[in-house]
Amino acid sequence: MIEPELAFATLEDNMACAEDYLKFCLQYVMTNNLEELKFFDQFVEKGLVDRLKHVIETPFKRVTYTEAVAILEDLMKSKKAKFENKVYWGVDLSSEHEKHLTEKIFNGPIILYNYPKDIKAFYMKLNSDNKTVQAMDVLVPRIGEIIGGSAREENLELLDKRIEECKLEKEAYWWYRQLREYGTVPHCGFGLGFERLVMMATGIENIRDVIPFPRAPG
Repeated sequence: MIEPELAFATLEDNMACAEDYLKFCLQYVMTNNLEELKFFDQFVEKGLVDRLKHVIETPFKRVTYTEAVAILEDLMKSKKAKFENKVYWGVDLSSEHEKHLTEKIFNGPIILYNYPKDIKAFYMKLNSDNKTVQAMDVLVPRIGEIIGGSAREENLELLDKRIEECKLEKEAYWWYRQLREYGTVPHCGFGLGFERLVMMATGIENIRDVIPFPRAPG
C-alpha cells in the first residue's frame, strides 16, 4: 500500500489529493515508459495509451454513496441490469456494482464518498446526519476500488462513542486514543493498492500477474 496522511485536511482535500496522485503516477509512466506501454497496448489491452490519456485529462466524477445506490436500484427495478448481489442502502457495494458504475454509467474513474457508518471503520469522521461517515473510495473501470480513505475522527469523546458502538475493546486502543487525548488536528488519509495501480497502468487483468511473489493453492 501507498498510504499518505494529511494534516489540517478535509475530505475534499483528501479526494483531490487521491485524484492528483493517481494521475501523477499514470502521467509519470506515460512520460518515462511509453515504449513499454505501447507493448502492452499491442499485446495486452488495445487502446491502453489512449485510455490512460483520457483518465489523466478528465476530472473524476464525485458521487455520494446514496446517489450510487439509487442509480443501481433504479437499474434493477427497470431490469436494465442484473446483479448477483442485491443492492440496498447500507450494503457494502461489491466489485460488480463498482465496475458497473465506472464502466456502464460514468465511463471512467469516480470517487464515491459519504458511506454508511455501519460498514466503515470506527475512526472515520461522522457526518451531521449521524448515519454516514466521511469516507471515500476511488473506483476505476476493470478493477473497482483502487484507493480507499477517509477523514479521521479527532474528537476523543466521539471516538470513544464509536468504539463502543462497534463493540471494540477500549483498552486495546489506548495508544490510538492517547493520540487524541493530548490534542490533535483535523486530518485525512488514504491507501492506494500498489498492485492495482500496476494493473491500471498496464491493462493486465489478473492481480496475480502483477504481484512480485504471488501465492497460489499448493
